[in-house]
Amino acid sequence: MGAVPLSMGWVFLGFSLAIVLLVGSASSARFDQLFQPTWAMDHFAYEGDTLKMKLDNYSGAGFQSKSKYMFGKVNIQIKLVEGDSAGTVTALYMSSEGPKHHEFDFEFLGNTTGEPYIVQTNVYVNGVGNREQRLNLWFDPTKDFHTYSILWNQRQVVFLVDQTPIRVHTNMEHKGVPFPRDQAMGVYSSIWNADDWATQGGRVKTDWSHAPFIASYRGFEIDGCECQVKVASVDNARRCTSGNGNGKRFWWDEPTLSELNVHQSHQLTWVRAHHMIYDYCTDTARFPSVPVECEHHGGRRIIHRRGRRIRRRIHRHSHRHHHHH
Repeated sequence: MGAVPLSMGWVFLGFSLAIVLLVGSASSARFDQLFQPTWAMDHFAYEGDTLKMKLDNYSGAGFQSKSKYMFGKVNIQIKLVEGDSAGTVTALYMSSEGPKHHEFDFEFLGNTTGEPYIVQTNVYVNGVGNREQRLNLWFDPTKDFHTYSILWNQRQVVFLVDQTPIRVHTNMEHKGVPFPRDQAMGVYSSIWNADDWATQGGRVKTDWSHAPFIASYRGFEIDGCECQVKVASVDNARRCTSGNGNGKRFWWDEPTLSELNVHQSHQLTWVRAHHMIYDYCTDTARFPSVPVECEHHGGRRIIHRRGRRIRRRIHRHSHRHHHHH
């Protein structure tokens, strides 16, 4: 094709930038612009752009977003508890309120020094969870900050680690499976003692001589449709959806984000093959018939190495019970 004329190159660059601007208008905010502590204020420390939240034998701690959102993406960089973190759980999640709440969870289950942190994800729809997956990460999450993200739109909920998808929950309303797209959600994080279940099924307890246990946070980003709390959820849903007479076009409704792209699909396949240690979809003891949404997500074909041993230790709970430990 030969050399591209300089002006052509600039036109192309301008076009690329325009796309980027549509997709990623979020910029990193200070903690207090987006969030506020919800309990144990004295367990928070601020060092420059970094927030440190601690668990000791008096209390854990938690924070939440000042606003609620419908659709969009949350990114937070977290450095998990170093050294012996057995018995502790650090969680990052989105949740709505009420008995039929929706919730998207990252739970980081601590471990004894040198053993891998386990990441447990879960999705609650209309108050019902029991959709746990567990994986080991491909890096040590205690040594540096890594970005944990939740992308939520009308078509899918995607959990990402350093922008690599580790889980997709697809809208399968056409198969009769309810999908969370009618309730505004807040963003929450907390750290607490869960040694009754968190580490090796509760066999390894928290060693308080190693306290305080500290999780560090920075790079707070929420790029979503902010909702008025006093507005009915059906009106929020309408206002936060592209088209609908509101004249808005939200980046998360772009067709390219209705499913993973080819590269992301390959990444997810790699994560599932090499790092997943439990998947509710393959747990025939808990679910004798395959949950309908699993058929799209790879079904029962992958039987995980340690599925049987882990099965009895999956903890069925919703975070909303952990706001005040």
